[in-house]
Amino acid sequence: MNTSSFEAFRLQALIEGYDEALEREWAPLTLLDMHTHPFAAKAVVVRGEMWLTVGDLTRQLRPGDTFELEAEVPHAERYGTEGATYWVARRSG
Repeated sequence: MNTSSFEAFRLQALIEGYDEALEREWAPLTLLDMHTHPFAAKAVVVRGEMWLTVGDLTRQLRPGDTFELEAEVPHAERYGTEGATYWVARRSG
């Protein structure tokens, strides 16, 4: 996925069949308990750091790191002391 700019990321996501692409910004120390989304997601962290927990696995993600989630997969998110920003492409479940 192209990460040179948000617009390049968005265009690549649309070419790959995603419905939309968004820039999500999270405040420092935000914690989101286990939850699901009705859409699949493919994202790249562009600022800050976050921890993504899926099942028993927790990944620390920093700028340049990517993650993907299928629709309805339970996960939790935690954001670092500077918060975080990621670009995410979404595709309806």
